[in-house]
Amino acid sequence: MKKQDLPTKLCPVCGKPFSWRKKWETVWSEVKYCSERCRRNKNTGL
Repeated sequence: MKKQDLPTKLCPVCGKPFSWRKKWETVWSEVKYCSERCRRNKNTGL
């Protein structure tokens, strides 16, 4: 599968799109943030 064919989501904190990762395979439906930094800053809005 090519990278451009992977599912993507928008990060609610920074607004940037991020792609599916192998480590998120079983929890993709629960992934909301593109990075640990955005997850930590979810209430501040950067």
